[in-house]
Formats: sequence, C-alpha cells, structure tokens
Amino acid sequence: MIIYGIKNCDTVKKACRWLDANGIAFEFHDFRRDGLDENIITTWLQTVTWHDLLNRKSTTWRQVDPAQRNALNADSAIQLMLTSPTIIKRPVLVNGDKMIIGFNEQNYMALLK
Repeated sequence: MIIYGIKNCDTVKKACRWLDANGIAFEFHDFRRDGLDENIITTWLQTVTWHDLLNRKSTTWRQVDPAQRNALNADSAIQLMLTSPTIIKRPVLVNGDKMIIGFNEQNYMALLK
C-alpha cells in the first residue's frame, strides 16, 4: 500500500496518523521529494478521472492561467499534474487495484479492514 502526497499537508498527516493508529503498514511517496511520473498518473486514471484528481480549490489551481484551465483535457491535465503535482488532491491511497482520493475514515475502514 502506498499513500501519495506531500508531508506538510494536514489531510495527508491525518491519513498517515489513522493508518499508524490502526496498525496498517504503508509506504509514503512524497510528490516533492520522490517525484511523480506519467506512469503513476496514467495508472491512477484507470480507476478515476483526471477531473477527480485535480484539486480545483488549491492555491496551485488558482495560479494556473485561466486560458489553460479552460482548455484542459486528459493529456494537458496529466502534463499539468506532472509539472505542478501539488494540484493533485491528497492523499492518494493505492492498495492493489483499489484507490481512494482524500481522507475519509469510513472509506479507509471499508477498503482496509
């Protein structure tokens, strides 16, 4: 199981604390430190849509040129996520072929217990 995010994100911290408290082993992949490649994102896109991955409430999203935001499609969204990974909703929990975006205790329990 891998949890993707950035170490200073409060939601990522909350998810990691929950996993630790429930004795669930996981690997942490920091977007900033460990990077992110197209393979990872395209694998995620087999489970969710690029719309689901983009955090339209983030500071990073607000900094994207409005013309670029309006012209987004799957390919340009992938490129945007690669160049600005903090635009991805966090955390992204991957457990085998299952995936959860964000942290919700009930969703984590349903997937992991």
